[in-house]
Order: sequence, then structure tokens, then C-alpha cells
Amino acid sequence: MVQNDNIAISGQVLIEGGQAFPHAANRLKDTFSGLQWRDRAPNEDAAQPIIRLTGDAGLAEGAFRISTASGSNGAPIITVAGGPFSGVIYGVEELIRRGGANSGLLNAGSAPIEAAPGLAYRTFWTWDHSTNWELSQIGQQEIGVFNPFQKPPSGFLADYKRLVDWCSINRVPAVVIYGFLRDTHGGIETAQELCRYANARGVRIVPGVAIGAYGGVYWEGDHPYNLSTWLKKYPQYAATLEKGVGFQLEDLAFPLNFPRSDYTMTACPSAPETMDWMEEAVSWLAETFEIGGINIESGDYGVCGCARCSSRRNDREDSSRRAGDTDESWSHADMMDNFPRLFAAANAKRKDLWTYCELQWDNLLDPVAHNSLHAMPEGAIYQHTANKTYWGVLKDKLKRDYVEALPTQPNVLRCQFACQWNGDERTERYALNAKTFASMAQKSHEVGMQGLTVWGEPSPYHANVELSYLAFARFSYDPTLTWDRFIEDDVAPMLGGRKAADRYVAIAEEIDANATLSEDRLEALQAEALDASRGRPREVARRWMTLADQIGRRLYMGR
Repeated sequence: MVQNDNIAISGQVLIEGGQAFPHAANRLKDTFSGLQWRDRAPNEDAAQPIIRLTGDAGLAEGAFRISTASGSNGAPIITVAGGPFSGVIYGVEELIRRGGANSGLLNAGSAPIEAAPGLAYRTFWTWDHSTNWELSQIGQQEIGVFNPFQKPPSGFLADYKRLVDWCSINRVPAVVIYGFLRDTHGGIETAQELCRYANARGVRIVPGVAIGAYGGVYWEGDHPYNLSTWLKKYPQYAATLEKGVGFQLEDLAFPLNFPRSDYTMTACPSAPETMDWMEEAVSWLAETFEIGGINIESGDYGVCGCARCSSRRNDREDSSRRAGDTDESWSHADMMDNFPRLFAAANAKRKDLWTYCELQWDNLLDPVAHNSLHAMPEGAIYQHTANKTYWGVLKDKLKRDYVEALPTQPNVLRCQFACQWNGDERTERYALNAKTFASMAQKSHEVGMQGLTVWGEPSPYHANVELSYLAFARFSYDPTLTWDRFIEDDVAPMLGGRKAADRYVAIAEEIDANATLSEDRLEALQAEALDASRGRPREVARRWMTLADQIGRRLYMGR
């Protein structure tokens, strides 16, 4: 039926294309469970409304188009066409978002809707041990790189399935996972299950690996492609590090801990045997799992300084750049010499991978850092990480002509702050980072970067985290979005209206900006947050109560 020029569907509805797009079809059926759904038979000429799901190879990945028409009987036909992998899913989620809260009535509107991602590569970065999306289980951790997995074995899937669901609904197409493979959370079978689950929902799983470091392809376990297992068998291929394992982040208020263990073992990247093993392992990874990409780095906690490595790098790198605790702790020459082999090995087994080449941090504007990168392969995605201080430099100095002239293409930014890795002891992990993510997405689009990666480990149960993730999702998909429109269209309904949303942001920003506040001020802010939660729908109340709890913890500690 048509109401005020809007197509509103009730009663029996036929769905076409549900077999090709089962998750999208199930999302419609579950959300609008009050409708009477039936699969349309081939060439069926029915009088009922039809929702048609169809792929369109002419659209970019993640792009979609929703159009409406009338069938021969005058019944409405709604077509959701989508680009590869995720487009139909995103189109259906948009239809759900616009469809209204009545499960027995789908308001589809009347005008065509078209959307395409402004940034092609939009990614959450995670470690398995500190990704906490299933909050009802033991073993949560919040920082670290050499951590054991302390949750029950089922915890890995419990966390990441929730994360994948959120990404699917909110157009975040990829999740990097360091610790993708561990015996302690199910090994091969569990990782395969996660890939299948994510692919069905239009989300790419991107295991993180490092050349001769970070546990190899199989992060922890008695497996041939686990680095510790391999080096214990072939100790002659171990690296001779230039200095002790570890580094320090300039923007972090406390020292990082790098306890020596099997996790810190490293292999010499100049040994042909190391790279033969790495190439074989990456090939196995791409063949064994339905992954959507691989995040490859050189390892950032130490560089092999043996005679063969030093000779291979020779005049391409200045080792003095790695002298201090906050200096470089990686080698671009190692990436240049070895990444192409791993890139080729992965792509020989699985096409259309998002293969990230991590170019480490705080050097995007440094020409010296790119001297050895001119022959990097086309088809990879080159990722430049920024800590907080360096982001301030990039905001002012990074220009489109510079990005277009880089020897690596395409390029993406990675945010190495607004998380546990920058700030003071309070951690920015639970801060309201929404404006940071919005600004990084807009700047990336402005200068011709093709993507943005941010940390996605804490649960969006915490409203600050939820709003920050939502800003990342919305602004990276549509970098032309304004902050005012984001608050009005997305945030205000989540917090009880525009006035309430503006006040929430103001309170959260005051808490984040001040490591110490008086007890009187904290009491006043907490009372305001609690008052705003009363009489609200459950989810609105939950958001205000998580803010009140954050303030309450500060108040309990007396600052």
C-alpha cells in the first residue's frame, strides 16, 4: 500500500534472491517478523509486494541501491541491489533502519536510495586476548601484546561473533585479528567457523602476521607454523636483535612491559629458510581459511642485526634511527625485501584479499622512511600508523599531492591512539573518541587516503565506545557527513533527543579532558547522568548509566 507517497508493506510479502543472500533475507524476516514472508517462485506473477535482492558487479564493494517500482498487478516491488560481498547486506540494513519499529509494517519510502563508501578500506584492529565483546565471561584483559588467552575456549567465538554482527549492521567491512590461531581457543576449527560466520555477514576476517615475529602465522600452539615451535627445531635461524625486545610509545604515560617468553622469539629475515617457511605458512593460511585479507608487518619489537641483515639493508636504512627507546623498532627494508613474496603467496591461493602492508608509525611525512618502498607490489594496501602527537602533525601538514606521490598505493591511516596505547593511566579505551574518528575519516578522504583503521576491542555496551564506533562507521562510509548531522540523525535518538545528546557529549568530554575533578563536580555530573537515565527506554537508559558508572568510579577513587 502507499501512504503519503511512501511505500508501506504489510501482510504477505514475497522475497526474491533469498537463496543467494540468506543473511540479508533472514535479517528482513527477523526484523519484520509480523509480515508473512514467502519465497517467490521463479517467474511467479503474484499480487503481493516483492522484495528483490540482487548483486550488481557494476557497484563498488559495499555500495548499494534501493529502488521501487510497481508490478503488473500494481503491487510494489522493492529492489535492493548491492556491490560485491557486502552491498546487499548494507542495503537491507538501510531498509531496516528506515523501515520503522512496527514488526508488521515495513515503511520503504518512495525515493531511490544510493550509497557507496567514501573510504574503501574501513577496518577494526584487534588482539584476541583484549577483545571483550561478550562481557559475561571471565578472563578479560585490556592491554598487552605477549598475553596468553585467559578466557574459556568458547570465549574467542563469543567475542568475535558479536563484533562481526555489529560490523555487518554498521558497514565496517573488515576486522584484523592478531592471535587468530591459538590452540587455547580452538585452533583451526574455531578459526574456520569464525570465517564462515563473518563471510555470511559481509565482514572480512584479516589475520595479523609479522615477518619472523609475533608467533608466525599460528600465534600460539604446537603447530608447524608456530614460530616458537619452528625455532626450537631450527635454532640456527633465530634473529640476533640489535637491542633488547620492546619499545616505548612517546604518547603513553607509563612504560610498556615486554616479558621474555616464547612469544618474543624472532627469526632472521635474511635467512632463506625463514622466508621459505613464512611463504609456506602464509600460503597455508590463505588456502585453509576463508579469510578476507592478511595484515602483514615486519614486527615492531626488534630488528635482527646480524651481519647478513646489516649487509642486505646496507645504504637503504640508517640503523641509528633505531637507537633510542622511542625510535624505530622495525625495518622498512625487511618489508621491501620480503613482503612481495608473502603477498604473492597469499594471492596465489585466494583472490580479492585485502592484504595490508603495515608501514609502522609516525613516519608518513618522512621521505627517508619511503626510500626503500618504490618496488612494492600493486594490489596491496599500505597502512600508515599515527600516534596522538603525530596525528596533530598530519592534520596540519598532510596534503593530497603528497599522498598521490607516495611510492605505495593505495594508502590508509591507522589510529594508534583513542585506545589503551596512548594517554595516561586512565586509558583512552573508554573515552568518547567519536570526534577523533570523524576527523581522521574526513582528513583521509580530503587528502586521498583510501581507508582508516581504528582499534575495536572494547564492547559497545559502554556508550562512549558505542558512539565512537558509530562515528567511525558513519564518517568512514560517508566522509562528507557533518558532526551536527551525525548528532541529529544518529546520536540524538540513542540518548533521548538532541538536547540530551549535546549534554551527553559535553559531560563525556569534560570527564575525558580532566584527569582530576573535585568530588562536588563529579557528584553533580553523576547525578545529571542518572537523572537522564530515568524513565527512558532500556537502551537509552543503559547509555546514560554507563556514563554515570564511569563517573562513579572516578568519584570512588576521589578524583
